[in-house]
Parts: sequence; structure tokens; C-alpha cells
Amino acid sequence: MKLTIITPDKLAYEGNATAVTVPGSAGSFQILQDHAPIVSTLEDGKVIIREAQGQTVFVIQGGVVEAKDNNITVLAEGIVEE
Repeated sequence: MKLTIITPDKLAYEGNATAVTVPGSAGSFQILQDHAPIVSTLEDGKVIIREAQGQTVFVIQGGVVEAKDNNITVLAEGIVEE
């Protein structure tokens, strides 16, 4: 799956993922290959990206996620630098 994370300031991440966990408004959920199309608002929390090489974590400040045709786009209001 192709994942893109965008903030108002920059393109924060672009790459392939095997699974993505996002902090949905009604609770965290995971998006896997061939997931049904979805649009959801996001709360502050962790976006966990699982890749073949391991995992990457971003801490976002709210936003929106859209998943369709194995393309996932996270529009984050901001990313907390750790």
C-alpha cells in the first residue's frame, strides 16, 4: 500500500506500508491491504507505519485519513517532533 502523510507545512512521509494504525475519533484502527474505502477524522495520537524493514511512528495533532484503492492519505494538522 502507498502511504502519504501531509501537514500544512510539508510532506512528512511518503512510502509503502504493510499496515497503518491511526488514532481515529472513535478509537484507533488499522488499515491493511485491500481495506474498504474509508474517510475518518483523527484525534491527537500515534500513526504507526509497519513496513518490511520494521516500523515508523509519527505523533500527529488531529487530522483526516482517507483510504481507497490501497492508497492511504493522512492529512495531519501537525506533527509533534520527538
